Amino acid sequence: MAIYGWSNDKSTFGWRGNRSKSTDRGKKGTKRSLLTEGNGIPLSVVVDGANRHDKKLVKGTLDAIIIERPSSDNVYQNMCMDKGYDFPDIRELAEDYGYTAHIRSRGEENNQKKIPGYRARRWVVERTHSWLNRFRRLLIRWEKKLDNYLALLHFACAWITSEHLDFSDRLLVQR
Repeated sequence: MAIYGWSNDKSTFGWRGNRSKSTDRGKKGTKRSLLTEGNGIPLSVVVDGANRHDKKLVKGTLDAIIIERPSSDNVYQNMCMDKGYDFPDIRELAEDYGYTAHIRSRGEENNQKKIPGYRARRWVVERTHSWLNRFRRLLIRWEKKLDNYLALLHFACAWITSEHLDFSDRLLVQR
């Protein structure tokens, strides 16, 4: 599992709902916090103002998980996060939810990029954000109400899940 935040600061409306005022370096717009499984299928999504720090969205993202976790004690649940989440309270929160947190320390990733063939694990979440941005209605938030925007996000996540399952079925048929 991986978690990653994405900000859309191209919003044309004010700070209604969960949009930010123009504080904290003037960031307007919304931020999506997304949790995916290993293949990029979205498990939860949370929306807040763009001036909100990513670490404050982690608890809401973990609470918004739709699918129940396996109940077996032998199954280890890993969570990969980037160095923006490198805080002791985030590590404790992930442990409280039963995840093993894999969070890069600040400055650690720069040394690893020199290894040929190395790719960060969070690219899966970035790819899912890219899939969400293909829905033109989500790229720029035009909805004033948070519930409408969140409904469109959930519809897009369901569409991505459906397309991924169809693709997996096609691969099984070809074999």
